[in-house]
Amino acid sequence: MTPRTSPWHRHWPRGFPHALAVPQSTLFDHLATSAARYPQRPAIVYYDSVLTYADFLAQAEALAGHLQRAGVAQGDRVLLMSQNCPQFSIAFFAIQRCGAVVVPVNAMCTAGEVDHYLEDSGARHAVAAQELLPAMAPALQRGVLREVVVICYADALTAPTALNVPEVVRAPRQPLDQPGCTAWATALAGAPAPPVAVKSGDLAVLPYTSGTTGRPKGCMHTHQSLTASSTGAALWRGLHAESVVLGVAPLFHLLGLQNALLMPVWQGATVVMLARWDAAAAAALIERYRVSVWASPPAMLIDFFAHPEAQRRDLSSLAMLNGGGAAMPEAVSAMLKERFGITYIEGYGLTETASFLHCNPLQASKRQCLGIPTFGVHSRIVDPETLAELPVGETGELVTRGAQVMQGYWRDEAANRAAFMTLDGERYFRTGDLAAMDADGYFFMRDRLKRMINVSGYKVWPAEVESMLYEHAAIHEACIVARPDAKQGESVCAVVVLRPGHALDEAALIAWCRERMAVYKAPRAVEFRAALPKSNTGKVAWREIQEAYARP
Repeated sequence: MTPRTSPWHRHWPRGFPHALAVPQSTLFDHLATSAARYPQRPAIVYYDSVLTYADFLAQAEALAGHLQRAGVAQGDRVLLMSQNCPQFSIAFFAIQRCGAVVVPVNAMCTAGEVDHYLEDSGARHAVAAQELLPAMAPALQRGVLREVVVICYADALTAPTALNVPEVVRAPRQPLDQPGCTAWATALAGAPAPPVAVKSGDLAVLPYTSGTTGRPKGCMHTHQSLTASSTGAALWRGLHAESVVLGVAPLFHLLGLQNALLMPVWQGATVVMLARWDAAAAAALIERYRVSVWASPPAMLIDFFAHPEAQRRDLSSLAMLNGGGAAMPEAVSAMLKERFGITYIEGYGLTETASFLHCNPLQASKRQCLGIPTFGVHSRIVDPETLAELPVGETGELVTRGAQVMQGYWRDEAANRAAFMTLDGERYFRTGDLAAMDADGYFFMRDRLKRMINVSGYKVWPAEVESMLYEHAAIHEACIVARPDAKQGESVCAVVVLRPGHALDEAALIAWCRERMAVYKAPRAVEFRAALPKSNTGKVAWREIQEAYARP
Protein backbone atom coordinates (compact mmCIF):
# COMPACT_ATOMS: atom_id res chain seq x y z
CA MET A 1 0.00 0.00 0.00
CA THR A 2 1.48 3.38 -1.01
CA PRO A 3 0.42 6.88 0.06
CA ARG A 4 -1.22 7.39 -3.34
CA THR A 5 -3.67 4.54 -2.76
CA SER A 6 -4.14 4.88 1.01
CA PRO A 7 -7.80 4.74 2.09
CA TRP A 8 -7.54 7.94 4.16
CA HIS A 9 -7.03 9.98 1.01
CA ARG A 10 -10.70 9.41 0.15
CA HIS A 11 -11.50 11.76 3.05
CA TRP A 12 -8.61 14.14 2.48
CA PRO A 13 -9.31 17.86 3.08
CA ARG A 14 -10.14 19.43 -0.27
CA GLY A 15 -7.36 21.51 -1.79
CA PHE A 16 -4.62 20.08 0.44
CA PRO A 17 -1.58 18.26 -0.97
CA HIS A 18 -0.89 14.73 0.21
CA ALA A 19 2.62 15.78 1.21
CA LEU A 20 4.31 19.08 2.04
CA ALA A 21 7.57 20.55 0.87
CA VAL A 22 8.99 21.22 4.34
CA PRO A 23 10.95 24.50 4.44
CA GLN A 24 14.72 24.05 4.70
CA SER A 25 14.89 26.68 7.42
CA THR A 26 15.88 26.67 11.07
CA LEU A 27 13.72 27.42 14.09
CA PHE A 28 15.53 30.70 14.70
CA ASP A 29 14.89 31.68 11.07
CA HIS A 30 11.18 31.50 11.86
CA LEU A 31 11.47 33.95 14.75
CA ALA A 32 13.64 36.34 12.73
CA THR A 33 11.18 36.24 9.82
CA SER A 34 8.12 36.88 12.00
CA ALA A 35 9.91 39.73 13.78
CA ALA A 36 10.76 41.29 10.41
CA ARG A 37 7.18 40.97 9.21
CA TYR A 38 5.33 41.92 12.40
CA PRO A 39 7.79 43.74 14.70
CA GLN A 40 5.12 45.42 16.86
CA ARG A 41 2.67 42.55 16.97
CA PRO A 42 2.30 40.91 20.40
CA ALA A 43 4.15 37.62 20.28
CA ILE A 44 3.25 36.75 23.87
CA VAL A 45 0.67 38.20 26.24
CA TYR A 46 1.48 37.14 29.80
CA TYR A 47 -1.04 38.20 32.45
CA ASP A 48 -1.76 41.32 30.33
CA SER A 49 1.95 42.10 29.83
CA VAL A 50 2.97 42.19 26.17
CA LEU A 51 6.17 41.02 24.51
CA THR A 52 6.35 42.13 20.88
CA TYR A 53 8.10 40.17 18.17
CA ALA A 54 10.79 42.85 17.92
CA ASP A 55 11.56 42.61 21.65
CA PHE A 56 11.34 38.81 21.52
CA LEU A 57 14.03 38.71 18.83
CA ALA A 58 16.26 41.30 20.54
CA GLN A 59 16.20 39.48 23.88
CA ALA A 60 16.87 36.11 22.24
CA GLU A 61 19.87 37.61 20.44
CA ALA A 62 21.19 39.14 23.66
CA LEU A 63 20.82 35.93 25.68
CA ALA A 64 22.49 33.97 22.87
CA GLY A 65 25.45 36.33 23.11
CA HIS A 66 25.78 35.63 26.82
CA LEU A 67 25.50 31.86 26.35
CA GLN A 68 28.21 31.90 23.71
CA ARG A 69 30.54 33.91 25.94
CA ALA A 70 29.78 31.48 28.77
CA GLY A 71 31.03 28.63 26.60
CA VAL A 72 27.95 27.26 24.81
CA ALA A 73 29.16 26.02 21.43
CA GLN A 74 27.31 24.72 18.40
CA GLY A 75 25.88 21.27 19.11
CA ASP A 76 26.07 21.63 22.90
CA ARG A 77 23.02 20.65 24.90
CA VAL A 78 21.42 23.20 27.25
CA LEU A 79 18.79 22.34 29.86
CA LEU A 80 15.69 24.55 29.93
CA MET A 81 13.47 24.22 32.99
CA SER A 82 10.65 26.55 34.00
CA GLN A 83 6.93 26.94 34.05
CA ASN A 84 5.32 28.78 31.16
CA CYS A 85 6.71 32.30 30.80
CA PRO A 86 8.08 34.60 28.10
CA GLN A 87 11.60 33.84 29.33
CA PHE A 88 11.18 30.15 28.46
CA SER A 89 10.32 31.13 24.89
CA ILE A 90 13.20 33.63 24.67
CA ALA A 91 15.68 31.11 26.08
CA PHE A 92 14.49 28.42 23.67
CA PHE A 93 15.28 30.61 20.66
CA ALA A 94 18.50 31.94 22.20
CA ILE A 95 19.78 28.38 22.45
CA GLN A 96 18.79 27.82 18.82
CA ARG A 97 20.63 31.03 17.88
CA CYS A 98 23.82 29.46 19.30
CA GLY A 99 23.32 26.38 17.15
CA ALA A 100 22.90 24.45 20.40
CA VAL A 101 20.28 21.91 21.45
CA VAL A 102 17.41 22.55 23.88
CA VAL A 103 16.80 19.86 26.51
CA PRO A 104 13.34 20.77 27.88
CA VAL A 105 12.85 19.51 31.43
CA ASN A 106 9.56 19.09 33.25
CA ALA A 107 9.29 21.73 35.98
CA MET A 108 8.10 19.01 38.39
CA CYS A 109 11.34 17.03 38.13
CA THR A 110 13.46 16.37 41.20
CA ALA A 111 17.23 16.80 41.56
CA GLY A 112 17.75 13.09 40.89
CA GLU A 113 15.82 13.26 37.64
CA VAL A 114 17.68 16.41 36.58
CA ASP A 115 20.95 14.62 37.27
CA HIS A 116 19.96 11.89 34.81
CA TYR A 117 19.15 14.42 32.08
CA LEU A 118 22.48 16.15 32.64
CA GLU A 119 24.47 12.94 32.66
CA ASP A 120 22.72 11.44 29.64
CA SER A 121 22.62 14.57 27.48
CA GLY A 122 26.04 15.87 28.49
CA ALA A 123 24.59 19.34 29.12
CA ARG A 124 26.84 21.72 31.07
CA HIS A 125 24.67 24.84 30.93
CA ALA A 126 21.07 25.48 31.96
CA VAL A 127 18.38 28.14 32.05
CA ALA A 128 15.98 27.62 34.96
CA ALA A 129 13.39 29.44 37.04
CA GLN A 130 14.50 30.57 40.48
CA GLU A 131 12.09 28.33 42.42
CA LEU A 132 13.56 25.32 40.58
CA LEU A 133 17.18 26.01 41.55
CA PRO A 134 17.10 23.33 44.32
CA ALA A 135 16.80 20.72 41.57
CA MET A 136 19.93 22.16 39.94
CA ALA A 137 21.91 22.72 43.17
CA PRO A 138 23.55 19.29 43.49
CA ALA A 139 24.85 19.44 39.91
CA LEU A 140 26.17 22.97 40.46
CA GLN A 141 27.94 21.92 43.66
CA ARG A 142 29.59 18.96 41.93
CA GLY A 143 30.69 21.13 39.02
CA VAL A 144 28.61 19.14 36.51
CA LEU A 145 26.77 22.35 35.65
CA ARG A 146 29.02 25.28 34.79
CA GLU A 147 26.28 27.91 34.82
CA VAL A 148 22.55 28.39 35.33
CA VAL A 149 20.89 31.51 33.95
CA VAL A 150 18.12 32.17 36.46
CA ILE A 151 14.63 33.28 35.46
CA CYS A 152 12.47 35.46 37.71
CA TYR A 153 8.94 35.27 36.30
CA ALA A 154 8.03 38.66 37.75
CA ASP A 155 10.50 40.35 35.39
CA ALA A 156 8.01 39.64 32.60
CA LEU A 157 5.15 41.40 34.43
CA THR A 158 5.45 44.85 32.85
CA ALA A 159 1.79 45.93 33.01
CA PRO A 160 -0.91 45.95 35.70
CA THR A 161 -3.47 43.17 35.64
CA ALA A 162 -6.64 42.21 37.46
CA LEU A 163 -5.98 38.54 36.82
CA ASN A 164 -5.11 36.18 39.65
CA VAL A 165 -1.34 35.95 39.20
CA PRO A 166 0.14 32.94 41.03
CA GLU A 167 2.42 33.75 43.95
CA VAL A 168 5.37 32.02 42.30
CA VAL A 169 4.99 34.34 39.29
CA ARG A 170 4.73 37.49 41.45
CA ALA A 171 7.71 36.54 43.61
CA PRO A 172 10.55 39.10 43.42
CA ARG A 173 14.10 38.19 42.43
CA GLN A 174 15.84 36.09 45.04
CA PRO A 175 19.50 36.67 45.91
CA LEU A 176 21.81 34.41 43.92
CA ASP A 177 24.48 33.46 46.43
CA GLN A 178 25.40 30.13 44.85
CA PRO A 179 28.40 30.10 42.50
CA GLY A 180 27.54 29.47 38.87
CA CYS A 181 24.21 31.35 38.90
CA THR A 182 23.65 34.36 36.63
CA ALA A 183 20.57 36.58 36.86
CA TRP A 184 18.44 36.82 33.70
CA ALA A 185 18.83 40.61 33.53
CA THR A 186 22.60 40.31 33.78
CA ALA A 187 22.70 37.71 31.02
CA LEU A 188 20.75 40.02 28.68
CA ALA A 189 22.94 43.06 29.31
CA GLY A 190 25.74 42.16 26.88
CA ALA A 191 26.21 42.20 23.13
CA PRO A 192 24.15 39.94 20.84
CA ALA A 193 25.54 36.73 19.40
CA PRO A 194 27.60 36.62 16.20
CA PRO A 195 26.15 34.47 13.40
CA VAL A 196 26.40 30.68 13.57
CA ALA A 197 25.89 28.51 10.48
CA VAL A 198 23.02 26.18 11.34
CA LYS A 199 21.39 23.75 8.90
CA SER A 200 17.82 22.42 8.92
CA GLY A 201 19.12 18.89 9.47
CA ASP A 202 21.00 19.81 12.64
CA LEU A 203 19.83 18.58 16.01
CA ALA A 204 17.61 21.22 17.66
CA VAL A 205 15.68 19.73 20.59
CA LEU A 206 16.26 16.69 22.80
CA PRO A 207 13.02 16.04 24.74
CA TYR A 208 13.09 13.05 27.04
CA THR A 209 10.50 10.31 27.14
CA SER A 210 10.52 7.35 29.49
CA GLY A 211 10.44 3.75 28.40
CA THR A 212 9.53 0.24 29.40
CA THR A 213 12.98 -0.47 30.82
CA GLY A 214 13.31 2.48 33.17
CA ARG A 215 15.35 5.62 32.60
CA PRO A 216 14.08 8.33 30.22
CA LYS A 217 15.55 8.48 26.71
CA GLY A 218 16.26 11.56 24.61
CA CYS A 219 14.36 11.91 21.32
CA MET A 220 16.56 13.50 18.64
CA HIS A 221 14.58 16.16 16.79
CA THR A 222 16.10 18.32 14.10
CA HIS A 223 14.99 21.75 12.91
CA GLN A 224 13.50 19.87 9.96
CA SER A 225 11.37 17.41 11.95
CA LEU A 226 9.99 20.17 14.19
CA THR A 227 9.32 22.44 11.20
CA ALA A 228 7.49 19.60 9.45
CA SER A 229 5.22 19.26 12.48
CA SER A 230 4.59 23.02 12.80
CA THR A 231 4.00 23.55 9.09
CA GLY A 232 1.64 20.60 8.80
CA ALA A 233 -0.32 21.42 11.95
CA ALA A 234 -0.86 25.05 10.94
CA LEU A 235 -2.08 24.19 7.43
CA TRP A 236 -4.27 21.29 8.55
CA ARG A 237 -6.02 23.41 11.18
CA GLY A 238 -6.30 26.55 9.08
CA LEU A 239 -4.14 28.70 11.36
CA HIS A 240 -2.50 31.95 10.25
CA ALA A 241 -0.76 35.11 11.44
CA GLU A 242 -4.01 36.57 12.80
CA SER A 243 -4.71 33.55 15.00
CA VAL A 244 -4.63 34.09 18.76
CA VAL A 245 -3.50 30.98 20.63
CA LEU A 246 -4.17 30.15 24.28
CA GLY A 247 -0.92 28.77 25.69
CA VAL A 248 -1.63 26.87 28.89
CA ALA A 249 -0.21 23.42 28.08
CA PRO A 250 3.32 23.26 29.54
CA LEU A 251 5.99 24.41 27.10
CA PHE A 252 8.38 21.71 28.30
CA HIS A 253 5.90 19.16 26.89
CA LEU A 254 5.66 18.62 23.13
CA LEU A 255 1.94 19.52 23.09
CA GLY A 256 2.69 22.95 24.51
CA LEU A 257 6.03 23.42 22.74
CA GLN A 258 4.57 22.85 19.29
CA ASN A 259 1.14 24.43 19.72
CA ALA A 260 2.01 27.41 21.96
CA LEU A 261 5.52 28.27 20.77
CA LEU A 262 6.90 26.78 17.56
CA MET A 263 3.74 26.87 15.47
CA PRO A 264 2.65 30.42 16.48
CA VAL A 265 6.17 31.78 15.92
CA TRP A 266 6.25 30.07 12.51
CA GLN A 267 2.99 31.87 11.67
CA GLY A 268 3.75 35.19 13.37
CA ALA A 269 0.66 34.68 15.55
CA THR A 270 -0.01 35.77 19.15
CA VAL A 271 0.15 33.48 22.19
CA VAL A 272 -1.88 34.37 25.29
CA MET A 273 0.05 32.53 28.00
CA LEU A 274 -0.56 31.37 31.56
CA ALA A 275 2.13 30.01 33.88
CA ARG A 276 -0.13 27.24 35.09
CA TRP A 277 -3.69 26.11 34.59
CA ASP A 278 -6.36 28.49 35.90
CA ALA A 279 -9.84 28.02 34.43
CA ALA A 280 -11.15 31.43 35.55
CA ALA A 281 -8.14 33.29 34.14
CA ALA A 282 -8.35 31.31 30.89
CA ALA A 283 -12.00 32.30 30.45
CA ALA A 284 -11.21 35.98 31.06
CA LEU A 285 -8.31 35.93 28.60
CA ILE A 286 -10.31 34.19 25.86
CA GLU A 287 -12.89 36.98 26.11
CA ARG A 288 -10.39 39.85 26.45
CA TYR A 289 -8.00 38.88 23.64
CA ARG A 290 -10.46 37.07 21.38
CA VAL A 291 -8.56 33.79 21.56
CA SER A 292 -9.34 31.65 18.53
CA VAL A 293 -7.17 28.53 18.95
CA TRP A 294 -6.59 26.25 21.93
CA ALA A 295 -4.73 22.93 22.03
CA SER A 296 -5.60 21.06 25.19
CA PRO A 297 -5.95 17.54 26.57
CA PRO A 298 -9.57 16.56 27.27
CA ALA A 299 -9.14 16.70 31.07
CA MET A 300 -8.32 20.43 30.93
CA LEU A 301 -11.30 21.21 28.70
CA ILE A 302 -13.64 19.23 30.91
CA ASP A 303 -12.47 21.27 33.90
CA PHE A 304 -12.75 24.53 31.95
CA PHE A 305 -16.27 24.16 30.63
CA ALA A 306 -17.53 23.09 34.04
CA HIS A 307 -16.21 26.31 35.62
CA PRO A 308 -18.73 29.12 36.33
CA GLU A 309 -16.54 31.67 34.50
CA ALA A 310 -16.85 29.67 31.29
CA GLN A 311 -20.62 29.97 31.61
CA ARG A 312 -20.69 33.76 31.79
CA ARG A 313 -17.80 34.84 29.53
CA ASP A 314 -18.02 35.54 25.81
CA LEU A 315 -16.22 32.59 24.23
CA SER A 316 -17.51 33.18 20.73
CA SER A 317 -14.03 33.81 19.32
CA LEU A 318 -13.02 30.17 19.88
CA ALA A 319 -12.85 28.54 16.48
CA MET A 320 -10.49 25.61 17.03
CA LEU A 321 -10.19 23.21 19.95
CA ASN A 322 -7.82 20.34 19.40
CA GLY A 323 -5.74 17.90 21.34
CA GLY A 324 -5.07 14.29 22.16
CA GLY A 325 -3.49 12.09 24.80
CA ALA A 326 -6.87 10.59 25.72
CA ALA A 327 -10.23 10.19 24.06
CA MET A 328 -12.68 13.07 24.52
CA PRO A 329 -15.82 11.78 26.29
CA GLU A 330 -18.82 11.68 23.98
CA ALA A 331 -20.97 13.78 26.33
CA VAL A 332 -18.40 16.60 26.37
CA SER A 333 -18.00 16.50 22.57
CA ALA A 334 -21.77 16.78 22.18
CA MET A 335 -21.92 19.70 24.64
CA LEU A 336 -19.19 21.63 22.78
CA LYS A 337 -21.02 21.16 19.50
CA GLU A 338 -24.44 22.05 20.89
CA ARG A 339 -23.52 25.03 23.08
CA PHE A 340 -20.59 26.54 21.21
CA GLY A 341 -20.79 25.12 17.71
CA ILE A 342 -17.24 23.76 18.08
CA THR A 343 -16.04 20.33 17.04
CA TYR A 344 -13.16 19.11 19.19
CA ILE A 345 -10.57 17.86 16.72
CA GLU A 346 -8.82 14.82 18.12
CA GLY A 347 -5.36 13.89 16.96
CA TYR A 348 -2.50 11.61 17.77
CA GLY A 349 1.19 12.16 18.25
CA LEU A 350 4.08 11.29 20.50
CA THR A 351 7.25 12.94 21.72
CA GLU A 352 9.01 10.81 19.13
CA THR A 353 6.88 12.35 16.36
CA ALA A 354 7.08 16.01 17.45
CA SER A 355 3.43 15.89 18.54
CA PHE A 356 1.59 16.29 15.19
CA LEU A 357 1.18 12.99 13.31
CA HIS A 358 -2.47 11.98 12.87
CA CYS A 359 -5.45 14.31 12.99
CA ASN A 360 -9.13 14.25 12.15
CA PRO A 361 -10.11 16.28 9.09
CA LEU A 362 -11.94 19.40 10.24
CA GLN A 363 -14.96 18.71 8.05
CA ALA A 364 -15.06 14.94 8.48
CA SER A 365 -14.00 14.09 12.02
CA LYS A 366 -14.87 10.98 13.98
CA ARG A 367 -15.13 10.98 17.76
CA GLN A 368 -12.85 8.99 20.07
CA CYS A 369 -10.63 8.59 17.01
CA LEU A 370 -6.89 9.11 16.38
CA GLY A 371 -7.74 10.61 13.00
CA ILE A 372 -5.95 9.92 9.73
CA PRO A 373 -2.25 10.23 8.86
CA THR A 374 -1.47 13.83 7.91
CA PHE A 375 0.80 15.34 5.24
CA GLY A 376 3.43 12.86 4.10
CA VAL A 377 2.72 10.50 7.00
CA HIS A 378 2.15 6.83 6.32
CA SER A 379 0.90 4.59 9.11
CA ARG A 380 0.19 0.89 9.07
CA ILE A 381 -1.11 -1.77 11.45
CA VAL A 382 1.18 -4.77 11.90
CA ASP A 383 1.28 -7.93 13.94
CA PRO A 384 3.57 -6.97 16.88
CA GLU A 385 5.21 -10.42 16.80
CA THR A 386 5.65 -11.14 13.08
CA LEU A 387 5.57 -7.48 11.92
CA ALA A 388 3.36 -8.54 9.01
CA GLU A 389 0.76 -5.97 7.92
CA LEU A 390 -2.77 -6.76 9.10
CA PRO A 391 -6.06 -6.36 7.22
CA VAL A 392 -8.46 -3.48 7.75
CA GLY A 393 -10.30 -3.74 11.06
CA GLU A 394 -7.81 -5.98 12.83
CA THR A 395 -5.97 -4.77 15.93
CA GLY A 396 -2.19 -4.60 15.87
CA GLU A 397 0.71 -2.25 16.52
CA LEU A 398 0.58 1.16 14.86
CA VAL A 399 3.83 1.85 12.98
CA THR A 400 4.50 5.07 11.14
CA ARG A 401 6.91 7.13 9.06
CA GLY A 402 7.00 10.82 8.19
CA ALA A 403 9.19 13.91 8.20
CA GLN A 404 8.30 14.69 11.84
CA VAL A 405 9.52 11.36 13.21
CA MET A 406 12.66 11.70 15.32
CA GLN A 407 16.07 10.63 14.07
CA GLY A 408 16.29 8.13 16.92
CA TYR A 409 17.03 7.92 20.63
CA TRP A 410 20.09 9.80 21.87
CA ARG A 411 23.09 7.49 22.21
CA ASP A 412 20.92 4.39 22.64
CA GLU A 413 21.37 1.97 19.76
CA ALA A 414 19.64 -0.86 21.60
CA ALA A 415 16.51 1.27 21.98
CA ASN A 416 16.71 2.29 18.32
CA ARG A 417 16.89 -1.31 17.16
CA ALA A 418 13.74 -2.05 19.17
CA ALA A 419 11.91 1.11 18.09
CA PHE A 420 12.40 1.00 14.32
CA MET A 421 11.60 -1.59 11.69
CA THR A 422 11.82 -1.89 7.91
CA LEU A 423 8.74 -2.63 5.86
CA ASP A 424 8.74 -2.65 2.05
CA GLY A 425 12.13 -0.96 2.13
CA GLU A 426 10.95 1.96 4.31
CA ARG A 427 11.93 2.75 7.92
CA TYR A 428 8.96 2.81 10.31
CA PHE A 429 8.76 3.83 13.95
CA ARG A 430 7.03 1.36 16.25
CA THR A 431 4.71 3.39 18.47
CA GLY A 432 3.94 0.59 20.93
CA ASP A 433 0.24 1.48 20.67
CA LEU A 434 -2.30 -1.13 19.63
CA ALA A 435 -4.81 0.30 17.16
CA ALA A 436 -7.06 -0.62 14.27
CA MET A 437 -7.80 1.15 10.99
CA ASP A 438 -11.35 1.21 9.64
CA ALA A 439 -12.34 1.01 5.97
CA ASP A 440 -12.22 4.82 5.70
CA GLY A 441 -8.59 4.97 6.80
CA TYR A 442 -9.31 6.36 10.30
CA PHE A 443 -7.31 4.92 13.18
CA PHE A 444 -8.71 3.97 16.60
CA MET A 445 -6.77 3.22 19.77
CA ARG A 446 -7.45 -0.24 21.17
CA ASP A 447 -4.80 -0.93 23.82
CA ARG A 448 -1.15 -0.53 24.68
CA LEU A 449 1.55 -2.92 23.70
CA LYS A 450 3.92 -1.25 26.14
CA ARG A 451 3.07 -0.59 29.76
CA MET A 452 2.24 3.08 30.10
CA ILE A 453 0.02 5.26 32.29
CA ASN A 454 -1.44 8.48 30.91
CA VAL A 455 -1.79 11.16 33.61
CA SER A 456 -3.41 14.23 32.03
CA GLY A 457 -1.34 13.71 28.90
CA TYR A 458 1.94 12.98 30.73
CA LYS A 459 3.39 9.53 30.12
CA VAL A 460 4.36 7.51 33.17
CA TRP A 461 6.26 4.29 32.55
CA PRO A 462 5.72 1.78 35.38
CA ALA A 463 9.23 0.31 35.10
CA GLU A 464 10.78 3.67 35.95
CA VAL A 465 8.62 4.14 39.06
CA GLU A 466 9.09 0.52 40.15
CA SER A 467 12.85 0.90 39.85
CA MET A 468 12.68 3.87 42.22
CA LEU A 469 10.44 2.03 44.69
CA TYR A 470 12.96 -0.79 45.01
CA GLU A 471 15.40 1.74 46.48
CA HIS A 472 13.16 1.99 49.57
CA ALA A 473 14.46 -0.19 52.37
CA ALA A 474 10.97 -1.47 53.25
CA ILE A 475 9.92 -2.54 49.74
CA HIS A 476 10.28 -6.21 48.82
CA GLU A 477 8.19 -6.23 45.64
CA ALA A 478 6.40 -3.51 43.70
CA CYS A 479 4.05 -3.25 40.76
CA ILE A 480 2.82 0.02 39.28
CA VAL A 481 -0.57 0.06 37.55
CA ALA A 482 -3.04 2.61 36.23
CA ARG A 483 -6.20 3.45 38.12
CA PRO A 484 -9.12 5.20 36.34
CA ASP A 485 -9.36 8.86 37.35
CA ALA A 486 -12.32 11.04 36.41
CA LYS A 487 -10.23 14.21 36.15
CA GLN A 488 -6.80 13.02 34.97
CA GLY A 489 -7.89 10.04 32.90
CA GLU A 490 -5.59 7.75 34.85
CA SER A 491 -3.58 7.96 38.05
CA VAL A 492 -0.64 5.96 39.36
CA CYS A 493 -1.23 3.22 41.89
CA ALA A 494 1.50 1.21 43.65
CA VAL A 495 0.85 -2.38 44.70
CA VAL A 496 3.66 -3.38 47.06
CA VAL A 497 4.89 -6.13 49.35
CA LEU A 498 6.92 -5.11 52.41
CA ARG A 499 10.09 -6.78 53.60
CA PRO A 500 9.71 -8.85 56.78
CA GLY A 501 10.04 -6.74 59.87
CA HIS A 502 9.38 -3.43 58.12
CA ALA A 503 6.39 -1.14 58.63
CA LEU A 504 5.22 1.52 56.19
CA ASP A 505 1.95 3.33 55.58
CA GLU A 506 0.46 4.79 52.42
CA ALA A 507 1.09 8.46 53.26
CA ALA A 508 4.74 7.87 54.13
CA LEU A 509 5.46 5.99 50.90
CA ILE A 510 3.70 8.59 48.75
CA ALA A 511 5.68 11.38 50.47
CA TRP A 512 8.93 9.43 49.94
CA CYS A 513 8.12 9.06 46.22
CA ARG A 514 7.33 12.75 45.77
CA GLU A 515 10.76 13.66 47.09
CA ARG A 516 12.38 11.55 44.38
CA MET A 517 10.25 11.87 41.27
CA ALA A 518 8.00 14.35 39.51
CA VAL A 519 4.65 14.59 41.25
CA TYR A 520 2.69 13.20 38.29
CA LYS A 521 4.82 10.02 38.41
CA ALA A 522 4.44 9.49 42.15
CA PRO A 523 1.68 7.06 43.23
CA ARG A 524 -1.55 8.64 44.39
CA ALA A 525 -2.63 5.41 46.05
CA VAL A 526 -0.85 2.41 47.56
CA GLU A 527 -2.15 -1.11 48.11
CA PHE A 528 -0.22 -3.38 50.44
CA ARG A 529 -0.32 -7.12 49.74
CA ALA A 530 1.22 -10.21 51.28
CA ALA A 531 2.41 -11.33 47.82
CA LEU A 532 2.13 -10.40 44.15
CA PRO A 533 0.85 -12.84 41.52
CA LYS A 534 3.61 -14.37 39.37
CA SER A 535 3.84 -15.95 35.94
CA ASN A 536 5.27 -19.42 35.38
CA THR A 537 8.67 -17.83 34.86
CA GLY A 538 8.51 -15.97 38.18
CA LYS A 539 7.80 -12.52 36.75
CA VAL A 540 5.23 -10.28 38.43
CA ALA A 541 1.92 -10.72 36.58
CA TRP A 542 1.33 -6.99 36.20
CA ARG A 543 -1.44 -7.44 33.64
CA GLU A 544 -3.50 -9.47 36.11
CA ILE A 545 -3.15 -6.68 38.69
CA GLN A 546 -3.90 -4.03 36.07
CA GLU A 547 -7.04 -5.79 34.88
CA ALA A 548 -8.38 -5.87 38.43
CA TYR A 549 -7.97 -2.10 38.70
CA ALA A 550 -9.55 -1.50 35.30
CA ARG A 551 -12.78 -3.24 36.29
CA PRO A 552 -15.49 -0.82 37.49
